Amino acid sequence: MEPVHIDFSPENDAAIFASLPAKPAVFTLRGEAGGEPYVTKSADLRRRLMRLLGGPEERTKRLNLRDRVRSIAYTLTGSDFESRWVLYQTLRREFPKDYTDRLKLRPAPLVKLNLDNEYPRAYVTRRITNLKGKSRYYGPFQSRATAEKFLADSLDLFKMRRCDFDLHPDPQFPGCIYSEMKMCLAPCFKGCTDQEYSEEVVRVRKYLDTAGDSLTREFEAEREKASAGLAFEQAAALHARLEKVHAAVQQRPEMARRLDALRGLIVQPAAEAGCVAFFTLEAGRLAGPTPFPVQDRGEGKHLSMESRILEALASADRLPPAGASELVEHIALLKRWAFRTQRVGEIFLTDENGELPMRRIVRGVSRVFRGEKEGAWPAPTGQLQIEPKLEEPLD
Repeated sequence: MEPVHIDFSPENDAAIFASLPAKPAVFTLRGEAGGEPYVTKSADLRRRLMRLLGGPEERTKRLNLRDRVRSIAYTLTGSDFESRWVLYQTLRREFPKDYTDRLKLRPAPLVKLNLDNEYPRAYVTRRITNLKGKSRYYGPFQSRATAEKFLADSLDLFKMRRCDFDLHPDPQFPGCIYSEMKMCLAPCFKGCTDQEYSEEVVRVRKYLDTAGDSLTREFEAEREKASAGLAFEQAAALHARLEKVHAAVQQRPEMARRLDALRGLIVQPAAEAGCVAFFTLEAGRLAGPTPFPVQDRGEGKHLSMESRILEALASADRLPPAGASELVEHIALLKRWAFRTQRVGEIFLTDENGELPMRRIVRGVSRVFRGEKEGAWPAPTGQLQIEPKLEEPLD
């Protein structure tokens, strides 16, 4: 939605206030040329501007900009998510040097598999240094503590190094506690060949890419083989390792995917009557909003809601190339909304084939439009998420 611009003068304040909608919005107040604008969001545009631009009250320290403001620009929003998104874009344009500080936008915790190092390792970070390198990022996680717990329990299943310095393999190097406990292949003192270490890194990468499915299948196949060969003790040990895999994977939120594969659709209430707002998620980056009319307006051919949703998504603007810093900011905005206990709107991620769950989206559009609440999300992998007031079962 394009911003609405209004000239302001104290003499006409009553008429101006009467013309303002009492709805959520992001607004910008400007004074004389060259001055710094005032940008913020409000749940009630009219009431907020009456406080800022109305007649000053005696014996109060409340901010009053009545004599400084010359113009008002505002954009109506349909949800807090949309308000934060529009506010982010506005502050980024108006204050390119410190907009993240003004938003108090803290980067989300991610797991980085550093494949650019000669001896790769995985660790938790809040930074993305280079999108053109070999390294892979997984997230977002709700907190650094949850990311570190997931990664620590996951690395216990492998023998990849955990030290944080650049290795220069030397047979005289004493190693560390992990090599002594046989929990690391110890490339630091040539305890393995480079090929063996590379193969272990590939196993870790597949584990992170598939949310643990690759390791689950590997252990299940070995357990079945051991059982068929009557090696019951070995089968029992493999079963115990499978339980550790499941315990580690269940700590990973559904949203914590490889960033370049983090795709989906966010459905939010819209400022336009009779509509919901679509925000697309593509490789971790957000775009939108795209208004979507819930009822078919009968303009020409009549299509099912699923067909109309696909048509709306196909016509949405494509994302231009962006750098690492912008991706970090989009992930931070997404994480701030998605991990709330109480939140408005729903998110639908693509499956392993890159397809959106269209039947669930249709029902989700209806719920968001009616203002019904979705259950707490995202649930850890492997746990069933119950949604209240569903008229149909989940797919």
